[in-house]
Amino acid sequence: MSASTKTSSSSASMGNIHIDPTGFVKLGSQLPALANTLSQAINTLSLPLSETQQRMLLLYLDQLLLWNKAYNLTAITDPEEALIKHVIDCLAIITHLPSGSLLDIGTGAGLPAVIIAICQPERQCTALDSNQKKIRFIKQISSELGLTNMQPIASRIEAHEASYDVVTSRAFASLIDFVEVAQPRLADKGYLCAMKGKAPSDEELQALEGDWLIKTIKLTIPRLHDSRHLIELSAKNV
Repeated sequence: MSASTKTSSSSASMGNIHIDPTGFVKLGSQLPALANTLSQAINTLSLPLSETQQRMLLLYLDQLLLWNKAYNLTAITDPEEALIKHVIDCLAIITHLPSGSLLDIGTGAGLPAVIIAICQPERQCTALDSNQKKIRFIKQISSELGLTNMQPIASRIEAHEASYDVVTSRAFASLIDFVEVAQPRLADKGYLCAMKGKAPSDEELQALEGDWLIKTIKLTIPRLHDSRHLIELSAKNV
């Protein structure tokens, strides 16, 4: 995998940031508009991201779309839709995450793990998925972006033994199932953070409230009108 294809050798001005188009393959002429959309979303979410970090997010999106067919990374092929529903969607949880080492279970193409690693270079992130091809993609894009804080691992969660301060997931359909598989990987006084569409049902919450303190955070995603929530759980017996 290489992001060496050049669309232009000069920098392109995009709103308040300047993104050098060198290395972008799939975004092409859409790059200025996408960079502007991303910059506006970052401002709305009050994220202190540098122009370098914004460029890294766009390069990740570019490579995600470039290698999508080979690695079966996402059902979304439109660049703007992928930017909003993947990148910006993950950016919305950044300010809500507790500090410390992070494990992302069922990371797929690296969502949210790669996004978090780009935004928080001081945080050690582990991206876990049983799909070898998707982990191969994450290894390659992490190398290209210089993400020294990212560790991609091809494994089932049941076979993984390390513990982490924060465990995230974006893919689990059931909050109860996520808690069951994630809890053994959680360090003392750690947090489980589940990205969900709709808020958990009363039945789900009641099933967990005996052992967990649960905080439901309603997220507002710029340019996305679908419901989004971050569910934060911490063990009561700690």
